[in-house]
Amino acid sequence: MRIINRGSRTTKPGVYLLLLMAGAMSLYFTSCSSPKNIAYFKDIPDSVRKTAIDQATFYTPPIQPDDILQVSIQTLDPSATALLNQQNTATWPIDGSPLSPGSATGTGSSNSSISGYLVDKDGYVVLPLIGKVFVKGKTTDVVRDEVRGKAAEYYKDPVVNVRFVNFKITVLGEVTKPSSYIMPNEKVTLLDALGMAGDLTIYGRRENILLIRDAGVKKEFIRFNLNDSKMFTSPYFYLRQGDVIYVEPNKTKVESTDVAKTRNFTIAVSLLSLIVVLATRLKL
Repeated sequence: MRIINRGSRTTKPGVYLLLLMAGAMSLYFTSCSSPKNIAYFKDIPDSVRKTAIDQATFYTPPIQPDDILQVSIQTLDPSATALLNQQNTATWPIDGSPLSPGSATGTGSSNSSISGYLVDKDGYVVLPLIGKVFVKGKTTDVVRDEVRGKAAEYYKDPVVNVRFVNFKITVLGEVTKPSSYIMPNEKVTLLDALGMAGDLTIYGRRENILLIRDAGVKKEFIRFNLNDSKMFTSPYFYLRQGDVIYVEPNKTKVESTDVAKTRNFTIAVSLLSLIVVLATRLKL
């Protein structure tokens, strides 16, 4: 390769091309592999040993039509207890096992037969001997007390338990295991749901988590920022049955799936490589 002398400066054209190509590659991969806002709750100083944050008040979610309730009534008479607990039985996934798309049974090994009563469109459940009980808009605690009162008319000191069978939360987007999940209890937070889904991937936007909630005749859309500890004070921090969580992909994921950009970059690198080879061969 010919060396061009201009005063005290010595340059090699091929070197410039190599530096240009290296710089382009460095800029491209740096922009695509430097995700921001990876850590959660970055506003809490790491030098502080203890930080107290007020948390939103938990309210027991109300029962809605199409919910499935497990109602158990225990009495001193075993035969009466068996009669009172004659319920419709179906196979449901429990303990957070994921539901298969379009399926109500899931594919996990923790599937189990669980008895439950379906809340009809008018908000009623029908219990053996007790009859129709209006439950729509009430909490499981209120329904438990009402059922206990009705059962006490026939049996002494009945013990009643009421819980959701199908407390379902759906997590979509950039998480490890996007799916619908049956929660084991009613006190479920946004972090619980994300934990069930295996946490966010490296490509998830932690500062823009979307919660979609069915509020009857309308949908509510709420944004969360996992980098800000103020999320604990949000009245939407505790989830309700049917909530949907969507984790948006970040810029890195979008760019990594941009086929056209990747193709153009590959062509540019190939052309630069060809120019360098030609310059070396022809000793420019």
